Amino acid sequence: MTKQLIDLLIQPTWRIIDQSSVGPYFDAKQSFAIDDTLCASVGKGLSPATARSWVHHDTVVLGIQDTKLPYLQEGISFLESSGYKVIVRNSGGLAVVLDSGVLNVSLIFQDKKNGIDIDRGYEAMVELINRMLSAYNVEVEAYEIVGSYCPGSYDLSIGGKKFAGISQRRLRGGVAVQIYVCADQSGSERAELIRRFYDIALKDQRGQTKTAYPDIRPETMASLSELLHEDITVQNLMLALLTELKGLSERIFEAPLLEEEENEYERNLIRMLERNEKVFHKQ
Repeated sequence: MTKQLIDLLIQPTWRIIDQSSVGPYFDAKQSFAIDDTLCASVGKGLSPATARSWVHHDTVVLGIQDTKLPYLQEGISFLESSGYKVIVRNSGGLAVVLDSGVLNVSLIFQDKKNGIDIDRGYEAMVELINRMLSAYNVEVEAYEIVGSYCPGSYDLSIGGKKFAGISQRRLRGGVAVQIYVCADQSGSERAELIRRFYDIALKDQRGQTKTAYPDIRPETMASLSELLHEDITVQNLMLALLTELKGLSERIFEAPLLEEEENEYERNLIRMLERNEKVFHKQ
C-alpha cells in the first residue's frame, strides 16, 4: 500500500454513523441524501472523516442512465411485482440490488486543496476491504467483471466472481467513496433479477440506445458466503469494519447528524424526492 493510501485511511478521528440495522422502513432515498449532507459537512470541516454503514431491504437503486431506458416503466413494474422498491440515486452508474444481505459503506473525506485523485479514493476502499477480509486468506482483485450488473473498473472479485462494486460522489468539498458488499444469499439470483429488468426495459432496443446497458450473466456474481464457503453476515463485516477503522485512527466515535446537518439533510431529501417523483411520474 502506498503512503498516499495510508494517509487517506489513517485519520486522527473517524466518525461512525452505523445505519446497518435500522430496519426495512429505512428508505434508500434517505441514504443518498445523508451522504450528500455528510459530503458538505466534512468538506467544510464541520465533521471529521466519516464512515457510514447502511443496509436497505429489497430495493433496486437505478442510476441516472437507467432513467433513459426505452421501456423503463415496464421494467419498474416488473421489479415492484417482484417485491422490490425502486429508487433513482442522484449520480451516475447503473442498477444495483440492495437487500438485508448487502452491506453498504461510505467513506467520506475532505477534498483538500491538493485534491483526492479519483483512483486514490477507489484504491483506499480496496485496501480497506482487503484488510477486512484478511482473516480469510483470499486474493481480492479489482477490475471490471464483464457480465455483472453496474460494471466498473473497481469491481471487487474473488476467482473472477464479483461480490462488490465501488462508486464515488464529489460534492461541496467532500468526497464520498461508496461500496456495496454482498455478504450472503445468492449473488446470481440478484444478477438474474437485474438481467430480467433490462430485458423488459430494453426489449427490441438492446444495442440501439445511446447508453450501453450491461448484458448480464448471473454466473459472474456471487456473495462472500458463497465464495468463501463460510457464513459471512452483514454483522461479521460490520465488526471487521469497526476493528480496522479503530486500528487506523487515534479515536473513533459514533455520532448522529448535528442540527446543522439535519437542516441540510432535509433539503437534500426534498431534492431526492422531487427527482424520483419526476422519473416515476408520481404527482
